[in-house]
Amino acid sequence: MLLAVVIVALYLPLATYGAETILGVYIFSRHGDRTPKTTPPANLTELGYRQIFTSGTYFRNRYIAFNASSRIAGVNSDIVKHSQITASAPLDTVLMNSAQGFLQGLYPPVGSELASDTLRDGRLVQAPLNGYQLIPIQTVTSGTGSEDSAWLQGSSNCALAIVSSNEYYSASDYNDMLATTGDLYESLTPLINATFGPEAISYKNAYTIFDLLHVASIHNATLPTSPLLTTSTLARLRTLADHHEFNLAYNATEPIRAIAGSTLAAQIVQGLNGTISTQGKSKITIEFGAYASFLSFFGLAGLTTVPNTADAFYGIPDYASTMTFELFTTADATPFPAVEDLQVRFLFHNGTTDETSKPTPYPLFGQAATELKWMDFAAGMNRFAVGGQEQWCKACGNSTGVCATAAASRVDSGTEGNGSSGSGEGITNIVAGVIGAMVTLTTILAAEALVMLFAGWRVVRKKRLTNDDGDDMVDDNIKGMEG
Repeated sequence: MLLAVVIVALYLPLATYGAETILGVYIFSRHGDRTPKTTPPANLTELGYRQIFTSGTYFRNRYIAFNASSRIAGVNSDIVKHSQITASAPLDTVLMNSAQGFLQGLYPPVGSELASDTLRDGRLVQAPLNGYQLIPIQTVTSGTGSEDSAWLQGSSNCALAIVSSNEYYSASDYNDMLATTGDLYESLTPLINATFGPEAISYKNAYTIFDLLHVASIHNATLPTSPLLTTSTLARLRTLADHHEFNLAYNATEPIRAIAGSTLAAQIVQGLNGTISTQGKSKITIEFGAYASFLSFFGLAGLTTVPNTADAFYGIPDYASTMTFELFTTADATPFPAVEDLQVRFLFHNGTTDETSKPTPYPLFGQAATELKWMDFAAGMNRFAVGGQEQWCKACGNSTGVCATAAASRVDSGTEGNGSSGSGEGITNIVAGVIGAMVTLTTILAAEALVMLFAGWRVVRKKRLTNDDGDDMVDDNIKGMEG
């Protein structure tokens, strides 16, 4: 208690309470418009490039630009500072190219004047492409090749998740939908029989059929204008694809089916904790992924149970959709706030984001408020997060390949589990690390406060010198969601 009083007394003269300060953000984005999955390899189209660039530009104007509406504290506005931003995407052409397009909007070329360097001999060297900024994109293993796979779990490699998703094909809901939609899909045969055989034209392939016709409705000028594909028919196919894919991505009684959302949850906590553990030096984390991760996370985070808005989270997110997690404080932001003063806000936007169509805050975990204390947010995510190779191997029931060592370790220690997702089994490694980091940070701050108090030192602001301060485990006929 004495230490807390000392810290508060020391920092009070610097406090300017009341204003909200954004300290860091985590953005998860879907790719832009692409070619259909039925003609691999899928490629990002020019329209998709424009969509994703437009979204990146919006987030620049929201968080980064000098006059940004919710500018992140201390972020570089013009010339990117690589220690402030982390971007990642799977080894997938559509997703990787989308990440590049988004980053171009986030940090556009700065012009020849700023992007220049004077050498020792006096020569002036200007960067190419009008100061185009190079931002590294890390590769992640989850989701690799997802845009070339029609099966939802095609790139997850999680054995128990694959088994769980396949169980939908024997569920009464699936059989009812298969029977009641047969005539609708059969009526589409003249439009899709060059791609799908007679046995494949059914609700069983709801997503890939919709995907093919949806892409054609955007790009194919020769698409027959017949009563076979009216606006209402395409909308009906979209609804059926939404229902099909959500059931493959999430089941309340089998959380392992939502492994994509579970691993994403761990990555989100880890990303935001990077801002906290570095006391604000790491500011922006951006990840690109397939819509399976969106749907899985929607179900796990309770977004499908929010009154009046639940329907928005049952459907496949449009191209360039984003989930954003803002880490912010209403306390003084200098020095970096105490853990108890940190909050998190979740925002979602369906489709391309711009100044006329912006992200909307939604409550997580069945809460009423759209803001959560950081530790409450971390605890809520921990209920379903799967972080780290060993935990993933245990949850998925995998014991070969990269999981061979982890499986042997579990057997040797007598902790071989049943492959459940870890809910209710204590804190995950990721969140345990977060809590440990917070305890360490609090201890360091307390020690610094004592030294400063008794040594007679005071806090001063130093002027910144930087500018602006595996194989599918299903039959080929079983199609599902990934893109």
